[in-house]
Amino acid sequence: DQAKTLNWLGIVEELTLTRLITDGVPACPDSQLFIKDLHFDGVPVRIYLPREPSASKRRGVIFIHGGCGIFASIRSYERICRYIARKSDSVVVSVGYHLAPEHKYPAQTLECLSATVHFLKTAESFGVDPARIIVCGDSIGGTFTASVCQELGQRTDIPKICAQVLVYPFLQALNFNLPSHQKNAAVAFLSRERTVHFVLKYLNKDCSLKEPILAGSHVPESIDLKYKKWINADLIPDVFKVGYKPPLPTLFLPQVHEEVQELFEPWVSLLLAEDAVVCGLPDTCIVTCEHDVLRDEGLLYKKRLEDNNVRVTWHHVGKGFHCALGFFGYGIFSFPSSSTIIDHVVNFIKCY
Repeated sequence: DQAKTLNWLGIVEELTLTRLITDGVPACPDSQLFIKDLHFDGVPVRIYLPREPSASKRRGVIFIHGGCGIFASIRSYERICRYIARKSDSVVVSVGYHLAPEHKYPAQTLECLSATVHFLKTAESFGVDPARIIVCGDSIGGTFTASVCQELGQRTDIPKICAQVLVYPFLQALNFNLPSHQKNAAVAFLSRERTVHFVLKYLNKDCSLKEPILAGSHVPESIDLKYKKWINADLIPDVFKVGYKPPLPTLFLPQVHEEVQELFEPWVSLLLAEDAVVCGLPDTCIVTCEHDVLRDEGLLYKKRLEDNNVRVTWHHVGKGFHCALGFFGYGIFSFPSSSTIIDHVVNFIKCY
């Protein structure tokens, strides 16, 4: 809100200030890791290699950061990637995909795909076993992670990704009236309204479309009926629906639907992937947070995966909130849930 005020006053553009804040404070040198900035198929990456020699090839972790696709960076997640590398004794590759709206959608997904394929093909040159590579991401980084795994699940010309980690991912743009959207509509860091605002910014769309999208006016009845089997409050466990009120029917607006066709593409709404794609996904860890508008998307994806016989490890952080992971490593500014989330991630990774 402060960023919006400064933008309105003409002092600084909102996105510029948000990027400056989310870049964080540079981390101190790390005696346990070699850290290098490289390019994988033209995509900037930072690689974290444990200095301690290993008797065998290590596992690899591709980390894809959050930030709605429009802010945050490799530097923002420096402490997180270092911690994963040290605690899991893994080689971590942090992907510095270029941000929207300057780099138009779907450049971000394509860059994450390119960097992942490059690492899968060259893993052994970094001392990594190509059969032990995990892709991990938070928020829209979880979206990109899910996209990468859906895209590469059917490929036979490269090593298989062995697991994916999705931390409070964004997975659908059809229904913004699920129980978690209602419960956490005004929660800090990512409100219901800001969620749609950021999605429209990411896709370089007119943000005045926000209100009809929040109401569901962008979804024609045919699409609503087709995907209710996968995106529906009835699929959310009752324990997460206390106080939930089904929304009233809304008027479909064809002009809004035409403006936001990208919202129905599988690279934005991962929950729309067909079963033939979902059944080919690797072992999955999903982390959801109680105080998060996106909580129910993780729950719905968990059900989709389980229905398709994909092995799922699920952690629900009762005191967690969206963006909690981003505070990890900042001392008194970190939250207990920040450490809880990162430890769930590391413990899952160590199983592979």
